[in-house]
Amino acid sequence: MISFLLSRQKNLNKLAKKVAELFVEVLAVAGVERIYGVAGDSLNGITDSVRVRNGIEWVGVRHEETAAFAAGAEAALTGKLAVCAGSCGPGNLHLINGLYDCHRNRVPVLAIAAQIPTQEIGSGYFQETHPEHLFKECSHFCELVSHPSQMPRILEVAIQTALAKKGVAVVVIPGDVALSDAVNQARRVAFTSAEPEIVPHRDELNRLAEELNRAKKVTILGGAGCAGAHDELVALAGKLQAPIVHALRGKEFIEYDNPYDVGMTGLLGFSSGYHAMMNCETLLMLGTDFPYQQFYPKDARIVQIDIRGEQLGRRSHVNLGVVGGIAETLRALLPRIEQKQNRRHLDASRDHYRDARKELDDLATGKPGQLPIHPQFVAKVLNELAAEDAVFTADVGTPVIWAARYLTMNGRRRLLGSFNHGSMANALPQAIGAQVSHRGRQVVSLSGDGGLAMLLGDLLSLRQLQAPVKVIVFKNNSLAFVELEMKAAGILDFGTDLENPNFATMAEGAGLLGLTAETPDQVRPMIARVLKHDGPALVEVLVNRQELSMPPSISLEQVKGFSLFTLKAVLSGRGDEVVDLAKINLFR
Repeated sequence: MISFLLSRQKNLNKLAKKVAELFVEVLAVAGVERIYGVAGDSLNGITDSVRVRNGIEWVGVRHEETAAFAAGAEAALTGKLAVCAGSCGPGNLHLINGLYDCHRNRVPVLAIAAQIPTQEIGSGYFQETHPEHLFKECSHFCELVSHPSQMPRILEVAIQTALAKKGVAVVVIPGDVALSDAVNQARRVAFTSAEPEIVPHRDELNRLAEELNRAKKVTILGGAGCAGAHDELVALAGKLQAPIVHALRGKEFIEYDNPYDVGMTGLLGFSSGYHAMMNCETLLMLGTDFPYQQFYPKDARIVQIDIRGEQLGRRSHVNLGVVGGIAETLRALLPRIEQKQNRRHLDASRDHYRDARKELDDLATGKPGQLPIHPQFVAKVLNELAAEDAVFTADVGTPVIWAARYLTMNGRRRLLGSFNHGSMANALPQAIGAQVSHRGRQVVSLSGDGGLAMLLGDLLSLRQLQAPVKVIVFKNNSLAFVELEMKAAGILDFGTDLENPNFATMAEGAGLLGLTAETPDQVRPMIARVLKHDGPALVEVLVNRQELSMPPSISLEQVKGFSLFTLKAVLSGRGDEVVDLAKINLFR
């Protein structure tokens, strides 16, 4: 009898599925292949369920912010749901900055925010927070699973929301609930990431055509919404004889195989893009929410097409705005567009672009004895040596500028960054997510010394995860972009000095290949060696701290600011900085 009862209990135990098991099972059905996170006791149910299940990998990193950035990079590259997790209290709070970036980049990410024991919520318990409130601003969905009967429904709704709205969803789950017996074991949802084609009404298409056919000088500004619309965009530019300017997030989708490309505008761009927009009669905005109002033409008519109606007219006045996907809208619009013959505006913009491009290329030199090393030269060499399908990640600050100006996209390369949220320390974590999810692809992080140091601990993750990320460190011992902003405002730079270690030595200590390029002649062979290395590798390059990266339009306030900085620097005994600045053509 006893053996019968024990056998019966054993069979019952086999049938009793825990909420955490059901949770992981639903993730697997949704196509999730890995979870990025840092283990903790409130996550034990989830991590143990991952341990015993084939098909989902636990990607342990050293900081939860890294986990969120890494998940965002995977989602950006694949378009599929990616997942990160943090234990209760500080663990899941560390996710927030990375999740803000994911949400603003509009990539589908699910965050698992573990919670304290259910019965202790509201008591001021150890590590108690209320994630369902804290994550509201950086998610489309954020709900607490307070009872096993809510699973799997809450998780299924969260996943479908992240996929449908292309953003972040958060499921808050107490550790005790995760370890409880599941009540509802049947899955309810067949997940889908639908991609409907949205085309404006024919009357709107006719109005668009009338507006563009009437215009004599048209410039196109394209953004990330032009992904998948490259051929249609080039065909439209050909009919309109229109130069194409791209925002930073549109670079990887627009600039390649494009005879109408005239570069970027904005703080990171250069003069040709700015002038093409300022000298047009009609500006056609396609899939862009470019934020800087001072770079929009004041007198031109503006036509805007965007899949998100809330973005119409958000940055500048709009004479005509329509809702539609860019590729399908342009396909419907093209037959209505008359072929223009006048190329003067296009040719002038192309000539300006050629001159601007030459000036930028002239700065990317590495002559023997030319010290400090020009960061432009580093980016140019990397561009020449990197793989044709490389994935680049770039830290906010000057690395983004060099990436935007010197990395050439070709339709296969990808460029990721914190381009909307603007967070420091994004490049290495995003590179981890890109590499772990694309093991056979070359992934390169363009890291600033400030950005790398901020989440330096995850340099250790590269070795532990066997992720062969290549880290290029632009080492200038300062928060260089912040320093430049201060000088432009007439403020003596303060608090921007960085007393850095030898990053190459630290990399070697972490089990990576570590190199230091101190002279221009070392840059090419060392980058080549790092890129060919079978494993994670880092090369720090000692670059010029005073390298100015000016926007394409210099305002009177900036001129006054630099003049005021010069006066303050001399009076405070820092005239050597003025000499350094004088060596550089400020208004090129």
